[in-house]
Amino acid sequence: MSQITKDTIIADILKIAPDAVPLFRSMGMNCLGCAMASGETLGQACAAHGVDVEDLLVKVNGLVKE
Repeated sequence: MSQITKDTIIADILKIAPDAVPLFRSMGMNCLGCAMASGETLGQACAAHGVDVEDLLVKVNGLVKE
């Protein structure tokens, strides 16, 4: 199983846990296919969107499939 951290790139998260798309969108992170998603970490995205990274990590890692 892959562990997602605050340093994981958004595009990589979507490969590991595609079910996270609705979660990201519910938090206002709507541009998941944009160029920023290819180089922006989860921590950076959370900071830009005012989202608690630790809370999101728990939720996203709960979606990771073995």
